[in-house]
Amino acid sequence: MKLYHVMATIKLGVIKEGKNPPDKRVPLTPAQCIEVQNKFPNVQVIVQNSNVRAFKDDEYANLGLAMSDDVSDCDILIGVKEVNKEDLIPSKKYMFFSHTFKEQPYNRELLQTIIEKKIQLIDYEVLKNKRDNRIIGFGRYAGIVGCYNGLLAYGKKHGLYNLKPANECEDRVELDAEVGKVKLPAGTKFVATGFGRVGNGAREIFKTLGIKEVSAPEFLSNEFDEAVFTHLTVADYFAREDGSEFDKYAFYESGEGHVSTFDRYLEKADMYVACHYWDSSSPFIFTRDDLKRENLKLSVVADISCDINGPIASTLRPSTIASPHYGYNPQTETEIDFMSEGSIGVMAVDNLPCELPKDASEDFGNELINQVFPALFGEDPDRIIARASETNLNGELTEEFAYLESYLAGND
Repeated sequence: MKLYHVMATIKLGVIKEGKNPPDKRVPLTPAQCIEVQNKFPNVQVIVQNSNVRAFKDDEYANLGLAMSDDVSDCDILIGVKEVNKEDLIPSKKYMFFSHTFKEQPYNRELLQTIIEKKIQLIDYEVLKNKRDNRIIGFGRYAGIVGCYNGLLAYGKKHGLYNLKPANECEDRVELDAEVGKVKLPAGTKFVATGFGRVGNGAREIFKTLGIKEVSAPEFLSNEFDEAVFTHLTVADYFAREDGSEFDKYAFYESGEGHVSTFDRYLEKADMYVACHYWDSSSPFIFTRDDLKRENLKLSVVADISCDINGPIASTLRPSTIASPHYGYNPQTETEIDFMSEGSIGVMAVDNLPCELPKDASEDFGNELINQVFPALFGEDPDRIIARASETNLNGELTEEFAYLESYLAGND
């Protein structure tokens, strides 16, 4: 008689978001929950009731998905933002953005509670493939919305056109239709830094806009009878301090011994879209003194990376979805009205994907299903889940995150 191995059912709980202000994003859309159950027959999805999601409870229930206020019988619980300490259920596996692996002081108590409750925390931000590249995130939609917000700011500041705020668009389709309203004077120049998910998301908006891409040397040397943009690599705006040949791999290892050459673009670019990853070992991209030059042309910065008082000197604070723009006075180095003459307009919203929650959620859920769930629900030869688990079910930090011991103890 042939024996068949029957896999135990795994209950996957999609939890409600408890952060305030509410986040409307979800890890899985209603259709994706059904896809998960079809693709992984040993998984049952249970959706916790919520009144803040971009997708309503009825949209899940109408597809036959199990709904409940109580998800304590689930094996794995997935959300988006940090879970409130009081909502954490002991001895469970959780997946969410915990914002703890960089030893963020404001979430120390969250990680302490996770340890106390013997929870296995699988942090989205450190999920990586065997090549050590991140495999999931909301970066694409940060780039899309951030670049759009930059265009909105540019049109408003110069009285060229009016766009609907991204968060008032129903979805990406409507947002792209709004981009069609953008009319730019001949010779307008935009510059962007950073690739990856964020930078490529911004490129999608430039493509929708239909403006010509030019090389960095062309951008600096030529005048154009149309609007153009250039997308810089690190070699285009950093150099070796000693004048030797630039090595991008050495730069990625450490920014020490390098200088920024971005100041050349400040007198050529009308708008800068910042999508880069910046390390504290690297020099600032441009300083407050750089912005005091007489021939400054830059008038709008869409700082998607949003490092406060960091490499982009005009970024003094994060802005908000409700009030996405502020002005920077280069002479006084202070915040002023966005529309003031001589000010640099700044867009530095730090939760951009929340403005298009349905599209951002669908994009994120697709990555979960294709890149993460096969390892979560089946074999995991590359230790994708293990390497992203900050803690285990025994109430301990894992080997990869042992460096967080002093953080947990409050020793910053």
